[in-house]
Amino acid sequence: MKMSYIILGMVALVLVVSVVQSFQISGLKKDIASNKLTGAATGAIDMSGWTENEKMMYEHHGTLPARVSGGAQSSGGMVGGC
Repeated sequence: MKMSYIILGMVALVLVVSVVQSFQISGLKKDIASNKLTGAATGAIDMSGWTENEKMMYEHHGTLPARVSGGAQSSGGMVGGC
């Protein structure tokens, strides 16, 4: 009997998390539709002087060239990536 209460509680928890995330996703879709989350924001990275290899490394691995980041790597060394 105790095991069925635990399973019922876990199912209820998953349901609550699913409902909360559906509202979060809906909010993100509205922000994207209203152009709040586009790359045209100020502070976007200017890649006009970058080589093709530097662009590829940033797009695929999230690493910034040393001259852009001031020669110092962050603790992780990556902005995003694999």
